[in-house]
Amino acid sequence: MKTLKFAFAITTLLALSQVSFAQEKTVTVGGAPMYPSKNIVENAVNSKDHTTLVAAVKAAGLVETLSGPGPFTVFAPTNKAFDKLPKGTVETLVKPENKQTLTGILTYHVVSGKMSAADLMKAITDGGGKATLKTVAGGTLTAMQKGKKIELTDAKGGTATVTIPDVNQSNGVIHVIDTVLMP
Repeated sequence: MKTLKFAFAITTLLALSQVSFAQEKTVTVGGAPMYPSKNIVENAVNSKDHTTLVAAVKAAGLVETLSGPGPFTVFAPTNKAFDKLPKGTVETLVKPENKQTLTGILTYHVVSGKMSAADLMKAITDGGGKATLKTVAGGTLTAMQKGKKIELTDAKGGTATVTIPDVNQSNGVIHVIDTVLMP
């Protein structure tokens, strides 16, 4: 009888977990649903548009950090964003001897805390049209509104546009961007 009760309990738990996943408000990124109950890394590895970013995060040794409790706001460049870099840049950055440089670039895309698109727009409004965001790398990004979208300017004057905002994660939020930002 105990075995039957245990089997019923496990079956019920599995059924309920499937229902909760089905009820989560997901955003599709790179052809895969991004579940708010999963962390940044657990979701990113499923996006076909972020394979370069995931490889870079692994090479930089940031998997554990970005799987941690956070919360983090991550501006996640797509594969096409990385393709805009000069030929050979990514291949050079993922080499072990360039781990520190790669880590600096990746953490420049991360802000402590969870900032939704609405939070970013409010900060832009409160800042008179611009918001300065302090990155985990110690640098700053400038956020501005461009039409209905959010645009980020990096330390070198480069700009990236948020193409998919508010991809909620269990440990923060991802905003997909179209260009790699440089410290």
